[in-house]
Amino acid sequence: MHKNYLNSHTQGRDMKERQSRLKAIRKLIKNNRIESQEELLNHLQQEGYEVTQATLSRDLKRLKVGKVSDGSNGYVYTLPGEDEHPENEQIFVQDFLRGYVSIEWNDNIVVIKTFSGLASSVSNALDSMSMGEVLGTVAGDNCIFACLRQGVSGEDFMAALKVRIPELDEE
Repeated sequence: MHKNYLNSHTQGRDMKERQSRLKAIRKLIKNNRIESQEELLNHLQQEGYEVTQATLSRDLKRLKVGKVSDGSNGYVYTLPGEDEHPENEQIFVQDFLRGYVSIEWNDNIVVIKTFSGLASSVSNALDSMSMGEVLGTVAGDNCIFACLRQGVSGEDFMAALKVRIPELDEE
């Protein structure tokens, strides 16, 4: 009986670890541009997960993760239901380009000035692009504040934004 208790206790712990790892994988894929299992493994290790390539492959199958063309630079991992992302992203890119006037930053805050009344639509476009560099945005009437994640600079943000919006003008 003691052996059975240990087996069920270990299985329960393993299940919790798997659920935690699957949640972390979803978050990493959603918030980062990940092109390979090796890159995903590195991200998971930075998050404190020790995972083998075989386990990660099983996890990706379990989550029904796929790879789709990003439209220009190769293929990236996506979660189910995100396959339409490249087409939708073009709509958000157009909204962003239509509304923004300038972009400035210091430390981890980016200030995006917009034409009057368009801050909300530019902020929505930025949020919808699922940029892993951005923690969140707040929009006024003609200005957006974007808070960057820890360790992300304004230059990093601009580089990531230009990957998504190559036609973005530099100030």
